[in-house]
Amino acid sequence: MRTEKNKATFIISLLSVSVAQTTLRLPALVRSHMVLQRDRPVPVWGWAAPDEAVTLTFAGKTYHASAPDATGRWQATLPATPAGGPYTLTVRGRNKIELTDILLGDVWLATGQSNMEFQVKSGNNAAQEIAAANWPNIRFFKTDLVPAYQPQADVAGTGWQVCSPVTVADFSAAAYFFSRDLYQHYQVPMGVVVSAWGGTPAECWVSAEGLRTLPEFGASIANFARKTTVLRDDQLAYEAKKNSVLLNVRAYVEGPRPAGQNWAAPTLDARAWPTMALPGYWEAPLGPTTYDGVVWFRKEIDLPASLAGQPLALTLGKIDAADSTFFNGVKVGDTAGYSQLRRYQVPAALVRPGRNVIAVRVEVTGRNGGLTGPAAELAVYGAGQSLPLTGLWQYQIGTARAGVPGPPFAGGGQIAPTALYNGMIAPLIPLAIKGVIWYQGENNASRAAQYRALFPALITDWRHHWGAELPFLFVQLSNFQDVKPEPSESAWAELREAQAQALRLPRTGMATAIDIGDPANIHPHNKQEVGRRLALAARRVAYGDNKLTASGPTYAGMTTKGKVIQLKFSSVGNELLVKEGATVQGFAVAGADRQFHWATARLVGNEVLVQSAAVPAPVAVRYDWADSPNGNLYNKAGLPTVPFRTDTWPGVTEGRK
Repeated sequence: MRTEKNKATFIISLLSVSVAQTTLRLPALVRSHMVLQRDRPVPVWGWAAPDEAVTLTFAGKTYHASAPDATGRWQATLPATPAGGPYTLTVRGRNKIELTDILLGDVWLATGQSNMEFQVKSGNNAAQEIAAANWPNIRFFKTDLVPAYQPQADVAGTGWQVCSPVTVADFSAAAYFFSRDLYQHYQVPMGVVVSAWGGTPAECWVSAEGLRTLPEFGASIANFARKTTVLRDDQLAYEAKKNSVLLNVRAYVEGPRPAGQNWAAPTLDARAWPTMALPGYWEAPLGPTTYDGVVWFRKEIDLPASLAGQPLALTLGKIDAADSTFFNGVKVGDTAGYSQLRRYQVPAALVRPGRNVIAVRVEVTGRNGGLTGPAAELAVYGAGQSLPLTGLWQYQIGTARAGVPGPPFAGGGQIAPTALYNGMIAPLIPLAIKGVIWYQGENNASRAAQYRALFPALITDWRHHWGAELPFLFVQLSNFQDVKPEPSESAWAELREAQAQALRLPRTGMATAIDIGDPANIHPHNKQEVGRRLALAARRVAYGDNKLTASGPTYAGMTTKGKVIQLKFSSVGNELLVKEGATVQGFAVAGADRQFHWATARLVGNEVLVQSAAVPAPVAVRYDWADSPNGNLYNKAGLPTVPFRTDTWPGVTEGRK
């Protein structure tokens, strides 16, 4: 009979055997339903015990993996295999893993920020698109959102999902329509790995090695190299501490209360409060670091007797991020969300002749804060009269500065240089892929001049780590923000130019989206056309269809003849066309004074002649050089002309790092 001690030893032995027999594991990407890259050797990798022999059986043949290295990682290579399937992959070590329903086709990496994350269910004709999504040979894998200090070995995700009306709603819309177009054209399985995170700049997607050519990121890289903690843990610890402080201030109105008065009270003596110019973010006035917490703003206004006892409309523009607004001490509204315009009704009973007080409590738990505009929306309206509220406001910090901790990274760890390469790109290597589709740039628009070097550095960096000159296709920023009545400088136009300059690198392609955006929405819903244009670029760059017109007309040169500038274009698709009317729009010209004026333009064959009565000696031309331009020059393939300028004069983002 076994003693209790013997029983315990026996159980421990069983557990030890069980652990030893299950040391073999695969990365999250290598799972059932996956798509492997056709027509080229395919690396398969995983982890095992140091002395564990690993074999793979695929398509009736067995392959031996390399011996596990110091981390337990092994790798094997499957031979180039034509498109087809389904196949079974069996991996054996001390235990056995069997993967089923594996297809051979083309694998694409879809990455960038929120416009790549944007889901099918949120786009145009979502119900119809979802109902029709019976494409079992299209498979998607979406990675989890994981920033990291150092490159990670693996990343979690959704697993490989077979495209159907049940699964497609959450797929990246741009990537889905891209892969669907390619599948319909080539009839080979399509696998898409989506690794994207909204609101992120390009530098967070580049490795430390890739960023070393840009010295402005050196301090951040060195900081990461010193870290011995986990970035996500540091971020969570900060959030927990911050929230514990903020929860204690949300239950009451902050500040000293002499005679029971709170900071919204019209009788409060606030003459000692500092002032801040609004609209604007509070980061600069409050200091160089991000301030999370509560700030109160007050403004005294003098109203004529004609408005006394009359209802008013109080508009405050956009506020980052949540506000509670008071008029003469009485709350008139509250809103959460940085993109929402604040428009509140002030009851007639609150409106007095002479002095009135507006107080706004603003709370932010991440990034910038303040009354952010536009300036035209900062006003009071009533009885046909308006009173602007722009200019100096008094302010006071509602949460003690020492009470709210500073974040480990302003804006979140995910925007730190290298953080998303480390957590969301490095774990994907050495997955064999056909190429990359990239939809990003919005978060770098204020530093567009820097993007001229940063974006090519990213492309070169990824190609280096994959060990191949991967086709790299990207979406040029669409039209967004208010339409300007006169030609003006534009950071978004400069970013588009920086994107187009990356086409100097081999095996790159660009989908111009200048005509399918929404000036009021940074996330245009027509991702069908985005996907189609990306697929056109892929067919030419990645699939070698050199006869295909995959781009809109592209500026190719100019000749000046007196008051007229003659423009030449490539990628005309046999013919230039004027869309929506006979008048060519979107051109501006300037003389040596660098002052641009709208130009009249006319199409002569496949060339455009531009001139302006205000510019007798033109030296430069710009086309669609604006946040939201109105150009209508296309080629016969229905693709818009790529925005351009002929000058190289410094723009508004020059020198920004």
